[in-house]
Amino acid sequence: MCSHLDSDDRVPVQLNSELHQAHLELLSAHCATYQLRLHYSVSDLARFGRQDVLRKSAQAATELNDFYASLERSLPPAPQDPQPPLLLTSDDIVQSIRQVSNYLRQQRGHYLPAAQPLSNQHKARMWPYFSPTLLDQVRFVELKGQRVPAPDFYAQARAKGFDNLPEITHMDSLTFIDVVVFNEELTERALFHALVHAVQFHVLGVERYTERFVRSFLKTRTHFTVPLEAHAFSLTSKFMLTTPQTFSVEDQVVRWLIDGRY
Repeated sequence: MCSHLDSDDRVPVQLNSELHQAHLELLSAHCATYQLRLHYSVSDLARFGRQDVLRKSAQAATELNDFYASLERSLPPAPQDPQPPLLLTSDDIVQSIRQVSNYLRQQRGHYLPAAQPLSNQHKARMWPYFSPTLLDQVRFVELKGQRVPAPDFYAQARAKGFDNLPEITHMDSLTFIDVVVFNEELTERALFHALVHAVQFHVLGVERYTERFVRSFLKTRTHFTVPLEAHAFSLTSKFMLTTPQTFSVEDQVVRWLIDGRY
C-alpha cells in the first residue's frame, strides 16, 4: 500500500519541520504548566482560576493526550537503556558547574571571530523587548549544514548518572554569553529565545547563571523544566502570539531573580 508521501519527496521534510514546530509549542505549554504546578495547588487553581479557561485548557490537553497516545501506539518499541543511579558528591556538583562555565567561555571564544552583528532589520523586530545596548553587543553565527557538537564532558557526565542531557546538536540556537550560534539558520523565534538567555547572562553573570542552571537540572532532571530555560520558552511563546504584548525581557528576568524563581 502506497502512502501519499511517496508522490513528493519534499513532503517528509515539511512534515518533520511542522512536527518540530509543534514539539516546541508543546515544550512551551509544558513549561508554563510546570510553573503553575510549582506555585499553585490543584484545589487553588480549581477554586480561583477562571472556569472557562480551565475547562478549555483541560479539553485541549485531553485531545492532545489522545492524539499523541495514538501515535505512540503506532511507534516501534523504544530501546530501553538502563540509566545508572545519580550518585553525586558536592565536589561533583562544583566540578560540573566549573565544566559548564568553562565550556560557555570556550565556545564563545571559538565562534566570536566568525560572528557578526545583528542586522538593522533584526534589531527593529527585537527592540521593543530588548535594550539597544544588548542588541548592539550580541553577535551571531549561522552554521548552515553544521551543528555545534556535544561537549567533551558529556561522556563523563553520563557515566556519573546524568541522563536527559541537553541535546546540543538538535537545538535551534545556543547562547554562549553574548554570542548566539544557530545550528541551521537564524529564525525569528530562535533569535528571541537566544536573546532571552543573553539577558539572563547579563543580569546574573556567567557564574551565577551556570550554577543555577546546573543545580536546577539536577533537581528537575529535564532541560526544559530548568527555570532559566522555562522562562525563555514562556517569553518566546508570548512573543510569537498573533497579537503579542510588548514587554521588557530584562524587567521580566530581574523580576524572576528578585522573586527567587531562578
